[in-house]
Amino acid sequence: MAASSLVLRKSEEDGVELLLLRNPPVNALSTALLEELDHALQGLPATTRCLLLTGDGTYFSAGADLKEMGRLDLAEAPRLLRKVQGIFRRLAEAPFPSIAALNGLTVGGGLELALACDLRVAGESAKLGAPETSFGLMPAYGGTQRLARIVGRSKAMELVFTANLLTAAEALRIGLVNRVVPSGQELRAARDLAHGIAQRAPRAVAAAKRAMRLGLERPLEEGLAIELGEFEREVLPSEDLLEGISAFSERRPPKFQGK
Repeated sequence: MAASSLVLRKSEEDGVELLLLRNPPVNALSTALLEELDHALQGLPATTRCLLLTGDGTYFSAGADLKEMGRLDLAEAPRLLRKVQGIFRRLAEAPFPSIAALNGLTVGGGLELALACDLRVAGESAKLGAPETSFGLMPAYGGTQRLARIVGRSKAMELVFTANLLTAAEALRIGLVNRVVPSGQELRAARDLAHGIAQRAPRAVAAAKRAMRLGLERPLEEGLAIELGEFEREVLPSEDLLEGISAFSERRPPKFQGK
């Protein structure tokens, strides 16, 4: 992409893709940035095994562009919210895992974007929160739903109602992030995690993600049926399964092809 792009994409080895938010000074989620993000997500290659998402500079993202929102025709707001929810849903429902590397402030729509990723790695100095009620707003990019599913209803309500920010350590304690690392090391740690995931069988990883995403909010018996269906449809007939068994028997690292 051109240097002026608001979302830069970099392809790494092992099928790992990196998307970098680049809208200084706070990586606000402007309409233009969101459109580029949607375009970047749709343009990811079919060989993608894991996606990294981070912000350029000292912010992951401070959320929606409030100045832009102040100029928005209120009648257009629902359409815009539906569009952004759709972009974040595209990220959440991608067949490959996604990891947000949280450098610095991750609030409002920035937190909602991170919540749409499967995993989150934060630097020690990161601050996370949903401050929308401080501005007469509420999380509306999927935050009320994803936050509650990740940290539980009561804690999510506390965070939204009070608009208080969390330290990285507090976010780790309640399960909002998966790992906390020294500041400046979050992308490296997320990259190591991504490349480790990329070494696993892609079809099995994708099937496991679908089973968890589709089954966790359903009764256990329905979830078990979804799990079995994914196993029968995606894992049993795969060449990767044969490769995994052969590699184990031959005591060598497997070479999964995603077939």
